[in-house]
Amino acid sequence: MTSPTVDAVAPAIVLATLNAKYIHASLGLRYLLANLDRHGGGGLRARTVLREFTIRREPAQIVTELLATLGPAVPGARQVVGLGVYIWNVAQTTEVLRLLKAARPDLTVVLGGPEVSHETDQQEIVRLADHVITGWGDVSFAKLCRALLDGPPPLMKVIAGEQPALDHIELPYGEYSDSDLAQRLLYVEASRGCPFRCEFCLSSLDKTAWGFELDRVLAALERLYQRGARHFKFVDRTFNLKIETSVRILQFFLDRLPRADDEDNAAPLFLHFEVIPDHLPERLRAMIAQFPPGVLQLEVGVQSFNVAVQQTISRRQDNAASEANLRWLRTHSHAHLHADLIFGLPGETLASFAAGFDRLLDIGPHEIQLGMLKRLRGSPIARHTLTHGMHYATQAPYTVWQTAAMDATTLQRCTRFARYWELLANSGRFQHSLPLLLRGQADSACAFAAFMAFSDWLWARTGQTSGFTPEALVDHLAVYLIESVDMAGEPVRAALLSDYLASGARASPQALRGLLPRRGALPVKPSRTLTTRQVRHHAPRAAT
Repeated sequence: MTSPTVDAVAPAIVLATLNAKYIHASLGLRYLLANLDRHGGGGLRARTVLREFTIRREPAQIVTELLATLGPAVPGARQVVGLGVYIWNVAQTTEVLRLLKAARPDLTVVLGGPEVSHETDQQEIVRLADHVITGWGDVSFAKLCRALLDGPPPLMKVIAGEQPALDHIELPYGEYSDSDLAQRLLYVEASRGCPFRCEFCLSSLDKTAWGFELDRVLAALERLYQRGARHFKFVDRTFNLKIETSVRILQFFLDRLPRADDEDNAAPLFLHFEVIPDHLPERLRAMIAQFPPGVLQLEVGVQSFNVAVQQTISRRQDNAASEANLRWLRTHSHAHLHADLIFGLPGETLASFAAGFDRLLDIGPHEIQLGMLKRLRGSPIARHTLTHGMHYATQAPYTVWQTAAMDATTLQRCTRFARYWELLANSGRFQHSLPLLLRGQADSACAFAAFMAFSDWLWARTGQTSGFTPEALVDHLAVYLIESVDMAGEPVRAALLSDYLASGARASPQALRGLLPRRGALPVKPSRTLTTRQVRHHAPRAAT
C-alpha cells in the first residue's frame, strides 16, 4: 500500500477498510465515495479520502497511518471515519477501532457492511463505534456525514440504511485509480440482490434482484476499458438470471477482445462471473462458446447434490440440468469452471457429501472449491440450529464445527481435506499425480474416500495443513503412493517428475533424485497473473 500523505487541508471524512488481500479493491467504499455529493450535498467528496489496508497489517500500524491521514486534532473541527466491516476483517477492525478511539476520542466513527448489519446488540465493535448503518449505505452514509459535520447530529446510534432506486445511485467506477486498474481486480456489478432463498447466504434476505440500467453500466465499463482496465470481476449473485442482460454484457467484451494484429490492444481480458448451474439457455451457450481460452471464468455454486439438504435450506436446483450444463461448459467452451461445494450443511452426511463430490468430480470442473458452512449474522440458516444440532464457532468467520449428521472430528477431517485439496488439486500443480492419488487403494469406494485417506495420512504424518514446499509435497506423495497404497514406484515417480518440472520449481525433491535433468541458470521469473493457475488446469494431461 502507498504510504499516505497529509493533505494541505485535513480531510473531514476518511473512508477505510481492511481487505483480505492487496489485489482486492473495496467496491462498497467506492460507492460511498461516489455518492457523497449527490446525497450529502456539494463539497463532501472533495473533503474525503479513501484508505485501504489488508488484514495482514498490524492494527497499530493501520491506526498510525489513519492518524497521519487525519492530521492533528483541531479544537471544534469535526472529523468522521467510516469503516467497512466484513466477516474476514471484523476481528482486526475491532482492534483498529479500539486503538483509534483511544488516540482520538474526538473522532466520530461510523460502521457499515454486512457484518454489522445484523445482531448489532451482540457485537463489541458496535459498542465501540458512534454510529452504525445497517444494509444499504449509498444514500444514508452521505446524509449522516452531512448531519455529523454540519449538525444537528442524529440521536440514533443504529441507522437502517435507505434503499434507493438504482438510478439514484452514482456508479463508483470513476473512483478506481490508475494504480487500481494496473494492479488489482476491479469489482463491478450489473445488478444487486438475489431472488433465491438459499439460507446460508445473506442474499436470501433480498427476496428479489434489481438491475442497474444496462446502457449506463456498459458506458461505465467502456470508460474503465479505455483507461486500460482488463480484469473485471462481476459480483452479481446470479449473472445468468436475466439472459438478455447476460448476452449484452458478454457481447460487450467479445467486441473488445484483443486482436492478434493490434499491438496497442494486446493486454488480455479476464472476466469472472458467478452463475447458477441449472439455467444455461442456448443463447447464452452460443455466446460463451465464442470466448477463447484464458478469458472467461465461471464460478458455479452447486453447494450440494443432496435433494433433501437442498429442500432443508430452501435451495431450488435442478440437479440433472446442473450436471448437463456443467458437462456442456466443460466440453463445448473454453471457460474456466470453478464449482463450489459446502461441507456441514444441515442434514448432509459424510456419505452424501462424498457422493456429491464424486459426481461433481466426474463432470470435471477445473477447480472444486470446498467451503465450510458459516453462520453469517442474519442468515436464515440459524433456524436449523436446534433441529439439526448445528454448532458454530462464536468468533468470525462462525464456521460450523458440529452437526447432528457430522460430529466435530468428522468436520475437522473435512476442513483438512479442503485445505489439502486446494494445495494438490486446485493449484493445478499435480495434473499427472492427482489421478493416481484419487485411484487410491484397490478397495477405495470412491475418489472422495481415496483423497480422505491421504488427507488423514498426511495430517498424522505432518500435523500441518500449510507451509508445505513444492518439494515436500512431492516427497509426501511419493511415500504415500508407493509405501501406503503400494503402487509401483516407476509410474509414480514419472508422474511426479512431470508435474514438478511443469511447475517451474527448481530444487530437488528426495523422491526425484537422479531423475531431474541438468538445468542451467535460473530463468527470470515471470510475473504472476490472474490466469497463471488457469493455464496449469488447461495444460494437456498425459495418460496415467
